[in-house]
Amino acid sequence: MGLEMVSRRTPYALLNLKHFLAALLLVTLAAGLRVWPLQALESELPWLTFYPAVIAVALYAGLYGGLMATVLACLTVLFIWPLLVARPFIENGFDLLEMALFAIICALISYLAEAMHRIQKRLEQTESRSQATAQHGQFIGSIIDYMPNMIGYWDRDLRCRFANNAYREWFDKQPEEIIGITFKELTGENLFTLNEPHIHGVLAGESQRFERTLNKANGSVGHILGHYIPDFDADGSVKGFAIQASEVTELKETQAQLQLAAYVFDNTVDGVVITDAQGIILSVNPAFIEITGYTAEEAVGETPRILKSNRHDPEFYASMWEDINTKGQWSGEIWNRRKDGDVFLERLNISMVHDADGEPVRYVSIFSDITDRWRKDTHLTHLAFHDALTDLPNRTLLMERLEQKIIHSKRQEGNLALMFLDLDGFKLVNDQFGHNIGDDLLKVVAERLLTLVRQSDTVARIGGDEFIFMLNNPKSKEGVMYVANRVLNSINEPIEIRGEVHQIGTSIGIAIFPADGETSVELIKNADTAMYAAKSSGKNTVSFFSPEMSTARNS
Repeated sequence: MGLEMVSRRTPYALLNLKHFLAALLLVTLAAGLRVWPLQALESELPWLTFYPAVIAVALYAGLYGGLMATVLACLTVLFIWPLLVARPFIENGFDLLEMALFAIICALISYLAEAMHRIQKRLEQTESRSQATAQHGQFIGSIIDYMPNMIGYWDRDLRCRFANNAYREWFDKQPEEIIGITFKELTGENLFTLNEPHIHGVLAGESQRFERTLNKANGSVGHILGHYIPDFDADGSVKGFAIQASEVTELKETQAQLQLAAYVFDNTVDGVVITDAQGIILSVNPAFIEITGYTAEEAVGETPRILKSNRHDPEFYASMWEDINTKGQWSGEIWNRRKDGDVFLERLNISMVHDADGEPVRYVSIFSDITDRWRKDTHLTHLAFHDALTDLPNRTLLMERLEQKIIHSKRQEGNLALMFLDLDGFKLVNDQFGHNIGDDLLKVVAERLLTLVRQSDTVARIGGDEFIFMLNNPKSKEGVMYVANRVLNSINEPIEIRGEVHQIGTSIGIAIFPADGETSVELIKNADTAMYAAKSSGKNTVSFFSPEMSTARNS
């Protein structure tokens, strides 16, 4: 605080020193002139040279400067003059009276100079304030005139006293056309009637706020948010009111778009999840709640990892995020888990939302539950490649696997055996007991054959009571025969269906790759030929293909 006081006093001290030096300089100059070259005047007009000095200092420094010069002049005459001049300046009482008169006159001159200084300063301040007020008024007027909001002022007689540029543009009026116009003339009968309750309210001293849809002068429709603000006189009466109207057309349009987006967000059948840049869930839609079982309160604040099914390895997620970070989005199918633990398949699209600098600020995930469709597609695919009755591979799947096995066997120099089975006695059971019993019998045969296959083997039903047993890379012909006998023994065992015991057998024809054919068609044809040879030899037997069988069958 002491330093602050010193800093404030320093300019005044410097100013006083400046005034003192000026007074000292001028008084010294006056004394010098009086000593030389004005000595010839002797005692005539002895204070002639000191008056101008005091006046000059008073005009320059004001009252205190003039008094300071007066005192210095008197001190100079009393004490310094006798040292410089042989004849003293003050010789008698009259000289003292003259010095006193000098002091009084100089004090009066200094006071008048100070008064003149103050008057001049006040005039300058007043002028400065007037200019500042005028500039401020112009500045405020410019701001108001170019504000985007419509601003106007109406007196109690409902005549316009001010309207800014936006106000005039709305009604397509020039300044000289709008100032002085009545409210009804400007707005028209219909709009005046709409606004009349608000006018009565503001003239009663109550601020008004309302929304209005208006037709602009150019024919377009605009939305405004209006404010009527009363202007009170000194006695408390309302002398007028200000109007501030903000056009909110774009805001209304944006609001409508947001409402539409919110409606879509709430009513879309796809689940929607919005997260921040760190993956924290900010919002979910009702479809998300219905699909996952998590409420909005349970999901918001968590991450999408609450849905993780653990069916995908880390490489899957790494690849997904690489696409999101490099391409801005990812689409694909992913297994997730509901709140109740049920795993479901979803079709998922993740998009990155950037800010103005290109930095990610949001992630939007849209997904749909495709579990039922996947099950249906899987079921249809299964039906396309499997027998509807026995659920064994059908001819289409058999041919596909057989082609693959042939290609593999050629590369690895391996072999395979194809057994063609035709049931013996099945037609009798089917005709005697009905197709339902026949179908059940075929199912039992399929189940028994499945117990005899290895993982690399295939059992297929190719139609009716015909089956094909494909053995992958058998070690020897004897090994193939061993399996064929097991098939015979398994099918020969009695089959009980609905309380009735049935006995059937099977004839088996065998073709070996590559000796009996190098293509799937050749192998099936030759195995079929061998099967017919087995039937011809007495049924319920096994027969390996030989070229002679083809000749005998064709003949």
